[in-house]
Amino acid sequence: MDVLKRVPVREQDAVVRSANFDEVCLGYNEEEAMAEAARCLGCKNAMCMKGCPVSIDIPGFIGQVKEGNFEEAYQIISKSSALPAVCGRVCPQETQCEGKCIRGIKGEPVSIGKLERFVADWAREHNIKPAKAEQMNGHKVAVIGSGPAGLTCAGDLAKMGYDVTIFEALHEAGGVLIYGIPEFRLPKSEVVAAEVENVKSLGVKIETNVVIGKSVTIDELMEKEGFEAVFIGSGAGLPKFMGIPGEQAMGVFSANEFLTRNNLMKAFLESYDTPIKCGKKVIVVGGGNVAMDAARTAKRLGAEVHIVYRRSEEELPARVEEVHHAKEEGVIFDLLQNPVELLVDEAGCVKGAKIIKMELGEPDASGRRRPVEIPGSEYEIEADVVIMSLGTSPNPLISSTTKGLDINKRQCIIADEANGATSKEGVFAGGDAVTGAATVILAMGAGKAAANGIHEYLSNK
Repeated sequence: MDVLKRVPVREQDAVVRSANFDEVCLGYNEEEAMAEAARCLGCKNAMCMKGCPVSIDIPGFIGQVKEGNFEEAYQIISKSSALPAVCGRVCPQETQCEGKCIRGIKGEPVSIGKLERFVADWAREHNIKPAKAEQMNGHKVAVIGSGPAGLTCAGDLAKMGYDVTIFEALHEAGGVLIYGIPEFRLPKSEVVAAEVENVKSLGVKIETNVVIGKSVTIDELMEKEGFEAVFIGSGAGLPKFMGIPGEQAMGVFSANEFLTRNNLMKAFLESYDTPIKCGKKVIVVGGGNVAMDAARTAKRLGAEVHIVYRRSEEELPARVEEVHHAKEEGVIFDLLQNPVELLVDEAGCVKGAKIIKMELGEPDASGRRRPVEIPGSEYEIEADVVIMSLGTSPNPLISSTTKGLDINKRQCIIADEANGATSKEGVFAGGDAVTGAATVILAMGAGKAAANGIHEYLSNK
């Protein structure tokens, strides 16, 4: 075995998978996982841990995998992470733990994410659960939102002995894990539902169909329902648009709506009475992970799909793996291009887009080179569906119905990064509701920090 190279991970063939919604990556088996774990150097000063937002003991769990002690590996991970099967699939490990792996200096870094996924899947298949708190402490905490931030905060608090209730606006728990990430990247019934059940096994209660700010307010939870602290992990589900002519036409979706209709409402299944128009030719505007998810979903629904992005491939914010998979599946990338108008037919339906070509100028505030329009380069492209994937912002419902809760100009809740504390006493926040749209693992890190902040607050109180 060449220790400088990773044990390859089996995947569905690109041609086959582009026509189904089964999971693309098939993961490691026991033999493959142990062989990959043997590549780990077991560093005492583990740089990989410094790259992990939830500080998993990475050398510790990989060392157990190496010896075939999979249950012990799971318990090590579950001390730090409530969602290992999710993180092993969707975390950007290449820029976090694996990006700091010492083995990667002279060879390929250890496949930490795939090993985490293997351990979590093995535990699920063998009905292994995370360890519960030995006793309760009598304090009640409310968590708003059952996405990665909320589930992490709730799970950590439950392990400390708190009586935790999650309030979820939708009819299923999981937040963006359920409505935002496609089945072929993150299976819902097999993986997400099992992770939610693991959190519930710690004693966490989940109430669905509760819209905070409508059904009940945060002030009412604290003043009438007896919750001593509240964590807001409601995410950022309000889509952004370009503001160009034609954007109001039929056949124009936000990526949020397109993915929610497919992932949560199962529009891709003929047996479900929740269809969505996909069209024969689809334009997806944007270059992030959500854009890749929308494009790859539309491809599976039978469309010719174009991703239109105003910068070059080097500036694509999506994970390299997601871009690679999209290309393999036949998604077409129209880079250094941007729509300036959507074309609309007499019936009010989108029929295409007017595109202008771009070139990269000087760096902007993000450090990336600013795209500049090339005069006279406009052309038209046909499309019967256009999906806007330009990011999201928090829904202002919670902030507008909570006394004394400060927000910034982007409608994001202002919270202390170290402990999640907000301007309102006893109320904490984290994840996309604070930062705007970001990654699952960063939301989990914020949920973990807030759980520690709530524990300190209630202990001192």
